[in-house]
Amino acid sequence: MPPNVQGIWRRLPSALDSRVAECLRSGCETAEPMARVNVFFRADDVGVPGMQFARLMHLFAKYGAPLSLAIVPAWLTADRWRYLNGFEKNNPSRWCWHQHGWRHANHEAEGKKQEFGDARSLSEIKQDLIRGKGRLEQLMVEAFYPVFTPPWNRCSANTLQVLKDLGYAAVSRSRGSQPLSTGELPDFYINVDLHTRKERYPVAGWNNLLREFEQAIASGYCGIMIHHQMMKDAAFDFLEILLKALINHPKIQLVNFKDLVSQMVR
Repeated sequence: MPPNVQGIWRRLPSALDSRVAECLRSGCETAEPMARVNVFFRADDVGVPGMQFARLMHLFAKYGAPLSLAIVPAWLTADRWRYLNGFEKNNPSRWCWHQHGWRHANHEAEGKKQEFGDARSLSEIKQDLIRGKGRLEQLMVEAFYPVFTPPWNRCSANTLQVLKDLGYAAVSRSRGSQPLSTGELPDFYINVDLHTRKERYPVAGWNNLLREFEQAIASGYCGIMIHHQMMKDAAFDFLEILLKALINHPKIQLVNFKDLVSQMVR
């Protein structure tokens, strides 16, 4: 069988808990000495209930860990929202439900996929942003938080401007995304991708993933992207190892997007 881009999730390597602990130790030693390291998880493509989503939510609830959830507005219905909103209702501040595009549909005829890219006019972009935001506000009411995660982590300069005009608190893309977003629209970027790995062989995949994780911790900022639909048993087992290590580390501060915005306005 040829190598698979998701080969790292066939089974976990030995002593993985020790390797994760070493990444934390090394990364935190390099980070600014007196500061705590912000770590957040962003779960993408949310909106349709399923066993993998339920397993993800139960895992985060088990460890009391916050999670930022990117919901595709067109996928959400009143019944689906009642189900999604049913997880640990006694602690709703743990979850940050925010907007993930409108329909998660590609509009680029060539090049990399984008729903809110340069192929679309300013009016089209604004219409879909308003439509998506309005749907989430209607269904979720106060549970909706105005952060925008563009599908495929890409969007145009026009999109960033409209997000500012509409009063969004932040955007969340991949590290180094262009055009840059500055000023009143911070970019809570992702610098660790758990599940869409590009390596052909598991050994390289694990080495690179753990290196990304250590480097992110060392920078003082670690944003981790999850795609729960892609997760198999080994991926959930690794996520539990990671959560357990992060929760118990004195220098790590697990946050969601609401926490990050709050830190900026203090």
